[in-house]
Amino acid sequence: MTIREAQDAVDQWIKKYGVRYFSELTNMAVLTEEVGELARVIARKYGDQSFKTGEKDNLGEEMADVLWVLICLANQTGVDLTEELHKSIEKKTLRDKERHLNNEKLK
Repeated sequence: MTIREAQDAVDQWIKKYGVRYFSELTNMAVLTEEVGELARVIARKYGDQSFKTGEKDNLGEEMADVLWVLICLANQTGVDLTEELHKSIEKKTLRDKERHLNNEKLK
């Protein structure tokens, strides 16, 4: 699935099952909540914390939840994520192409 296809699939789902998009402000709050849930799993899986009884290692699920809400925000604000990702890669390449290669901390 391409990013464009993902944006279209989420939009179709919202129109069929979700009634309408939540407001942008609500979706921003939901995105923050989902990032927190992802952080919790990463802290337990890769950090010093352990999973509590009943918690599961659902890293992929939490990442997908973050992506879902981000796609919702992009759709409702008219952002083409494919185009913006291309721009971001180009910007980072121009800005950082030698910076990281010359960073002793990364060697």
